[in-house]
Amino acid sequence: MSTTEPDALLGPADIRELAAALGVRPTKQRGQNFVIDANTVRRIVRTAEVRPDDVVVEVGPGLGSLTLALLEAADRVVAVEIDDVLAGALPATVAARLPERADRFALVHSDAMLVRELPGPAPTALVANLPYNVAVPVLLTMLERFPTIERTLVMVQAEVADRLAARPGNKVYGVPSVKANWYADVKRAGSIGRTVFWPAPNVDSGLVSLVRRAEPVRTTASRTEVFAVVDAAFAQRRKTLRAALAGWAGSAPAAEAALTAAGVSPQARGEALTVEEFAAIAENKPELPA
Repeated sequence: MSTTEPDALLGPADIRELAAALGVRPTKQRGQNFVIDANTVRRIVRTAEVRPDDVVVEVGPGLGSLTLALLEAADRVVAVEIDDVLAGALPATVAARLPERADRFALVHSDAMLVRELPGPAPTALVANLPYNVAVPVLLTMLERFPTIERTLVMVQAEVADRLAARPGNKVYGVPSVKANWYADVKRAGSIGRTVFWPAPNVDSGLVSLVRRAEPVRTTASRTEVFAVVDAAFAQRRKTLRAALAGWAGSAPAAEAALTAAGVSPQARGEALTVEEFAAIAENKPELPA
């Protein structure tokens, strides 16, 4: 460990030592890639603008690299871990390396998709190295269930980062882009190379920043109703909205009527629309015959 690296943070040797002691091998099934570079976790915390009064929720803490860096900066950290061995070991790692902050750490041993409440004060920030295979559903679920989360910074596969931050008209703009934008202003916040992980993934990673909207999307339609339009539009993304929304509306003419009422061209495609336009379409869904 270099002399410039604080003792609390985990370096490559610490990570491998911990993993060996626990008999842990990162699994592809859970999309596990552990960060082994202390400078990277410091950068994530800095980019996330974690404040001393923040209550941060972290999903998939693994062996605790990012957890420790978050605990140094935030008021409190709640980590959600599904893996039995990792969940069992993390409190001891925190107690050993940051004993003076251990009382500000809480662990929830669960699948993040099933978590509906967290211990302690409401979270104000979400910062996580999300498992690649479940990144988007976990992110959207956390934003939905915990409306007090104001700021989010997630590390995801570069391709997923591009999709989340894409704007209308971009070829990778799609369901994740629109749904993330329902909750927040989304932007790319940097790139992360492969060598800071163990095992090194065969794809690059990206940081995505999400700042919750000060004002929700103005619409009389519910989130569920808006998301139903989004899902239908991109299920057949090459088709015009008149055709793609025929099933949702009951028929192509009914879809055209809803689109026209919403001020959207029936010949447009989903990739051209903002979340506000999807909401306007949802508001004009025709009444289906009983």
